[in-house]
Amino acid sequence: MVSTPVTIFDEEAVREVIATPDGEDLWVDAAALPASGWERKPAGLCRDALCVPIPPGQADLVRADGAVNLAALARVRAQPVVHDDTGTLWLFDPPASTQEHLRAALLAPDFTLPDLEGRPHALAAERGKKVLLASWASW
Repeated sequence: MVSTPVTIFDEEAVREVIATPDGEDLWVDAAALPASGWERKPAGLCRDALCVPIPPGQADLVRADGAVNLAALARVRAQPVVHDDTGTLWLFDPPASTQEHLRAALLAPDFTLPDLEGRPHALAAERGKKVLLASWASW
């Protein structure tokens, strides 16, 4: 497989990373890993204070050359991940455990979308008000 520019949408940011999509896996070379928001440390794969230990013998997570499979990391974290058919757009949803408090409180997670004129509107700006969310898809 060939490394290519990939756009990653995760719980923190939208990131551009050079990676190698391979079916349901997304391999990022050790040198490009910091662009994904993750670092390899003695405690494991870390993003800020969050560290995920690397179990021994996990060749599907970390290769001998230091490349990291971000999709396998998401699976270890029980984090939903989807990608487009070309493997150039990847969405890493927050793990269900981090969303449990929102479900218990019946609060929708915050998001920001543009209106027809391109002005961004955040759901958080409407907290305390009644909001109707309507969506539509052509498929």
